[in-house]
Amino acid sequence: MDAVYAAGSLPIAANDRATKVMATRLTIFGFVVIDEVQADGTARRLRPSEAIHASTDYTWRVSKPSSRYRLDDEWPESDRELFVALQA
Repeated sequence: MDAVYAAGSLPIAANDRATKVMATRLTIFGFVVIDEVQADGTARRLRPSEAIHASTDYTWRVSKPSSRYRLDDEWPESDRELFVALQA
């Protein structure tokens, strides 16, 4: 995590399962975000639930989150509802 915060982001090799497991744990707690780098070079943000089941086919880029609560328009409605402020 220190390396990610110092550098801003850190690539993880596709076959580095141990580091991917640790990055997944850090993503669950919101310390980092994970982008899966596709074969064409584009990056796709992984939700924690996806990262747990991710394969070793693609390289990951682990980054410091831009803010603690970042909502992505591509997230399904069920995931976005988790971050909606509840009215008292």
